[in-house]
Amino acid sequence: MLLQKLMPNQFVESIHHIDIDQLKRNKIRAVITDLDNTLVEWDRPLATPEVVEWLKRLHDAGIQVTVVSNNNRERVDRFCNPLGIGFISAARKPTNRAFLQAVRQMNVTIAETVVIGDQLFTDVLGGNRLGFHTILVVPVAQTDGFWTRFNRQMERVALIWMERKGMVSWRRKA
Repeated sequence: MLLQKLMPNQFVESIHHIDIDQLKRNKIRAVITDLDNTLVEWDRPLATPEVVEWLKRLHDAGIQVTVVSNNNRERVDRFCNPLGIGFISAARKPTNRAFLQAVRQMNVTIAETVVIGDQLFTDVLGGNRLGFHTILVVPVAQTDGFWTRFNRQMERVALIWMERKGMVSWRRKA
């Protein structure tokens, strides 16, 4: 059922609320993360000091990171290159290709990897279709790029339906 594929395994306020020690205890060796409105606002070109610190904490815990973004190569390269983290741009999420490419590049299994993102129809659906542990975060910014706006409208409908059915345990922000 499609709605089951839209259900994240976890929901947290932001990447900074992800328990890195718990990831280690769960034998997680890799993170596939979205970029825009997951790590930073969609229109912020570079990482904030807080994101840099979060990435360092993952690195220090022995957890690899690959950014998988539907955005163009120039945008994603400009963000990832100064940080020395791998990336896949123009990923066409929720299709499988980029997720599978990321685990191959990091030499890990799906079971050793979590997918983090801010969108149900790209990050969560793409990760769930392949059996990843998925973590949904609240979007960093209240605005979106042009192409994301349609997804957000569909997401709201799905989240309201899930809430009414008792399928989600979090509250949406007004």
